[in-house]
Amino acid sequence: MRATKMLSVLFALLFGIAVAGIAVAGEGPEVITLKAKKGDVTFNHHKHQAKIKCGECHHGPNHSEYKAGMKIETCDKCHNKDFANKKLNSVMKAMHKNCKDCHKGHKAEGAPTKCSGCHKK
Repeated sequence: MRATKMLSVLFALLFGIAVAGIAVAGEGPEVITLKAKKGDVTFNHHKHQAKIKCGECHHGPNHSEYKAGMKIETCDKCHNKDFANKKLNSVMKAMHKNCKDCHKGHKAEGAPTKCSGCHKK
């Protein structure tokens, strides 16, 4: 349990650092590598920005839509053991919910839907 929490915090910090300062689509790092126990995830940030709104991943309190200039917090600021929704009370759970649901909807376009499609050892 402790290792899972530490992994979630590390994941959130790396993700937060990687995306800090994004203001509009096309900005921020082109590619982000997210460290994960089941294998690192190489996330093509620019490719995703071209297809989805920033607010799909980056949101404010109560999931208010992302607006240019909004401070981007690390995911673990909310998605932690104190988060009321137990299905989203870790960064891993929140990422999996958001990413997996979206990828299932875009399977026909080649979006990976199996763990090994994103997690590379």
